[in-house]
Formats: sequence, C-alpha cells, structure tokens
Amino acid sequence: MAAARRPLMAGNWKMNGLGASIAELSRIIGGFDAALSARIDCLICPPATLIAAFAARAKGSPVAIGAQDCHPGAAVAFTGDLSAEMWKDAGASAIIVGHSERRAGHGESDALVRAKAAAAFRAGLLAIVCVGESKAEREAKRTLEVVGRQLAGSIPDGATPQRLVVAYEPVWAIGSGLTPTAADVSEVHGMVRGELVKRFGAGAGATRVLYGGSVKAENAAALLKAAEVDGALVGGASLKAKEFLSISNVYI
Repeated sequence: MAAARRPLMAGNWKMNGLGASIAELSRIIGGFDAALSARIDCLICPPATLIAAFAARAKGSPVAIGAQDCHPGAAVAFTGDLSAEMWKDAGASAIIVGHSERRAGHGESDALVRAKAAAAFRAGLLAIVCVGESKAEREAKRTLEVVGRQLAGSIPDGATPQRLVVAYEPVWAIGSGLTPTAADVSEVHGMVRGELVKRFGAGAGATRVLYGGSVKAENAAALLKAAEVDGALVGGASLKAKEFLSISNVYI
C-alpha cells in the first residue's frame, strides 16, 4: 500500500438503528484508541434520523459521521429528499452514493450516481462512490468491464483523492457470506486505480479504494491486507462495536 493512502474503515448501518444506538457509537468511539486512530480513519454512516445526534456525540473524537445517500440538487421541491448541504449542516463529512442496493432497488443509473457525487463535492463532502458486478456478470467474466463502465459513468469531473473514495462491492457478496479471493479483489482494485490515473492523472493514484461485501472479523485480515485495498465499507458487522473494532484492528 502506498504511504500516501491512509486506510479508511467505514460502517454502513443501512436501515438499522434507533436513538438508543448512540450507545453503540459510544463503544466504537471508546475502542478507537490512539494506536488505531494513528493508523486509520473511521467513518460511521447511520440512518438519516441519527446523523445529527451521532455527529454531536462524535465531535472531537477520531470517528467521523457520514450519510448514506443524497439528492443531487441543493434546494429543490422533492418531498422527503435531503441535499448534501443538509447533511453537512447536520454534521456529516461524507456521503455514500451508488450503493448496489440503490442502483438495483431504486433504479439509480450511473448518471444519477454521478450527479449525487457531484453534489457531495459541491457541499465540500467526501463522496464514497460504490461500484460492483452481479453474480451473472462475474460468472460471465465481465467484472472489469462492468466496474470500468460504472467508474466512467459515476465519477464526476474534478475528482481528487481528498474528495473521492471508491468502494468496490461485488453485488453477489453483499450480505451473502460469500467473498471473492484476495487476488480477485486486488485485480479489481488495481484496475480501478489505473482507470482513475488515466482520467485524472498520476495524483489520482492516492485515491482510496475500499472493499465491501460480507467483511467480517474472520476474513478481514485476508481482504484488508490484499494489494491495493485501502480499507473497507462494512455493512452488518459495523452495527456492533466489538465486531467493527475487531475488523479495524487488522491494521494494528
């Protein structure tokens, strides 16, 4: 791993968590000690209802708070939607965009993901752009083609390592308990970094590329220490401090 790329451990809580869940955040903060915070960054992305409370609790700690989605507009008439500027105002420092669950379940196109990432840039927030292939695409040996197309269509102009993180999440691995091999992950991450450098120049080589998809304490070492992997976007395992910290401690 290049010295310029500081690992990022991001927890995506999806549609989980109520007010009492702030106790779990407190346990994550408490376990993210000086040794760990000296080596990696930590981000927790709770549901919308908890962003402000979590941001207030995490203030002054090494744990940052992020959002799970945003509307591409700044102030438009879309009932129930939330802008990147609103997330920033609530205390978020990052936004996940283009997660496979939104691409599949909400029909989000690369163009819409690109617009949402641009909104994060506009608000001064980090955009975590998710890409990944389906099981059928993997079996058809189209992984690099599919991920490359998503990258090209989903990342806005002006992306820099300070504004962009890419999360590779093979759709077939999310929540399934299945994971690609470390070699497979490294191949995709290497391709992603190469495409970023082609488009944005040599400096884009410092962009962090995370792995996501059934990351657990048992497989974390193999996945996170694979070449070209700069951390993880963790789903269910991030809901419990003990599990999330166990995964993060791979970097100690």
